[in-house]
Amino acid sequence: MLTWLKRDTLTFPPLTTAMREPNGLLAAGGDLSPDRLIQAYRHGCFPWFSEGQPILWWSPDPRTVLFPQELHVSRSLAKLLRQQRYHVTFDRDFEGVIRACAEPRSYADGTWITEKMQDAYIELHARGHAHSVEVWDNGELVGGLYGLAMGQLFFGESMFSRADNASKVGFATLVSHLKAWGFVLIDCQMPTNHLESLGARSIPRQQFADYLHKHLDLPTNAEWV
Repeated sequence: MLTWLKRDTLTFPPLTTAMREPNGLLAAGGDLSPDRLIQAYRHGCFPWFSEGQPILWWSPDPRTVLFPQELHVSRSLAKLLRQQRYHVTFDRDFEGVIRACAEPRSYADGTWITEKMQDAYIELHARGHAHSVEVWDNGELVGGLYGLAMGQLFFGESMFSRADNASKVGFATLVSHLKAWGFVLIDCQMPTNHLESLGARSIPRQQFADYLHKHLDLPTNAEWV
C-alpha cells in the first residue's frame, strides 16, 4: 500500500516498500520544505509529480546512474568541446536554468517542474545544496542543468538545450569537474536515450542505497563558484 507522509515528520518508508508498478512509487504527500527534500535525497528518493497531483516520491529499481570515469564523449562532442563554442559556468544563473528546464517540451504535456518545485529548489540553492550549470553562446543562456550535491554524490534533476548539443556540453563539463573534485557517482534517476549515450547505466536500487550509505557524508574539494 502507498504510504502517505505526515507534515510533522520527515520519515520516509523503507525503499524496499516502493511499488513495482508504477516502478518506484514510494510515498505521497508531505511538503517540499528544504529539510524534507534533503532527507528524501539522503534516503534515496525524489519528488516527481504533475500539476494537480499530490506530491509523489519515487525510488525506482533499477536506478540510472553515471560513474564519472565512464562518461562517454563522442567524436562530435569532443570536437565541440575543443572548439569552445560555448562558455560554461556554475551557479551563475540557477533561477534561469530551472525556469528554462520547466518550459514546455514538444514531446510532453505540461511540466513536472511546477512553480512550487521551482521555489523549493531555488531555496535549496540559496542554502548551498542545489547547483546549476549554465551554457552560454555570446552571452545568451542556451543550455544547462541543475541538481543537488551531497557528500561525494551529485543528484541530477533536469537539463535543457536551446542550441545544438548545448546540454551535452554542460553535462560533460560538469562530469569532468565532479571527477576532479572527488565525486564518485551521479544520480540520473530514470533512463533516457540522451543519458545512455553519455555513459549512464542502471544499477540495482540496493547498490544505489549502498553508495548513499558510504559516500553521503564524505568530503570533496568542490569549488562551485
